[in-house]
Amino acid sequence: MTDQHPNNFPKLHNAAWPGVVGKGDGGEPPIDLDTMLDLTAAAEVDGVKFDGFDLFLYLPHIDIDSTVESDDAIKELADKAQSRGLEIGTVVAPIWPPTGGGSAMGDDAEREKFLGQVRKGCRVAKVLRELGVRPNGAVRIDTGGGVEPWLADPEGNQKRIAETFRQACDVAEDHGEKLAAEGEICWGGMHSWKRMIQLLEMVDRPNTLGFQADMAHTLLYILGYNAPEDAILPQDFDWSDSDQLDAAYKTLTDALRPWTIDLHIAQNDATVHGSGSHDKTGRHCQATDPNGKLDIPRHAGYWLRDENGQVTKRFNHICWDGCMFPNAVMMNSQTWDDILSAMIAVRDAHGWRE
Repeated sequence: MTDQHPNNFPKLHNAAWPGVVGKGDGGEPPIDLDTMLDLTAAAEVDGVKFDGFDLFLYLPHIDIDSTVESDDAIKELADKAQSRGLEIGTVVAPIWPPTGGGSAMGDDAEREKFLGQVRKGCRVAKVLRELGVRPNGAVRIDTGGGVEPWLADPEGNQKRIAETFRQACDVAEDHGEKLAAEGEICWGGMHSWKRMIQLLEMVDRPNTLGFQADMAHTLLYILGYNAPEDAILPQDFDWSDSDQLDAAYKTLTDALRPWTIDLHIAQNDATVHGSGSHDKTGRHCQATDPNGKLDIPRHAGYWLRDENGQVTKRFNHICWDGCMFPNAVMMNSQTWDDILSAMIAVRDAHGWRE
């Protein structure tokens, strides 16, 4: 907050997981957590800095299993943040099979692994909150399974996912936490905006389970990737037609905004991308990418303001998400200044002061 940028809410967070997602597995090496936090803390635009970061609870950043054995590892996380003047926000529970979890639509053993990882994630989140370093945020989940296996039995799998998510809600409530389900086109049962809403309604725990909107991924919802029957715009849409884009974006956000408890600011060029073990999903572009199809500050307003144009103040922090950038881009300080500048523009347009 400065005289030039008077709003101090929502808090501006960077994400640590771009140093991990899409890295390794024969590709570029991961970027360690301390380096990601140093890059975040160093960014500054017009005297404004990032307020915090959101966290991926898995190796090589964090050994989630060590946090079950002792609070020392969690306290170390808190120290890493506080020593850099940063808060911690939303944490990502490692619910996928390769990280020790399982599919939410899998057999009983897989679902138990899924819930076990949710339990560990909620415990870390709770302790960080109690340590005073985590005033905002949720525990992020998805279904942990792809679209192809979901398509083998759409209605049966959707029912099974809802049952698993309800059990996950029980776990979250035991820890005083909320769950945020991130809609990406690569996760079965969450791969279209209509199926995402259906799942949230089937779980029917609005005080515990909400939607995590990512501006890059939700743009692909509009185009109906992996669910052409739910497309709002044709895949050969003329991107110069801003009125039609805005109308489609309004349809999407009016439907999902009531469920939204967490927001990722991002850019997308209307294509899909994947690297490493991460399946094809919405391509994250750099904030200044000329091929980006979103006007970041303007389109963020569709999530941050209600249907009457009033700022909702529904969540107290927003997070930048830009995954699968080359390491040379990630290690360039200008990248993070550009990202912070975009985040400041969002807060200037749709934030508030407390």
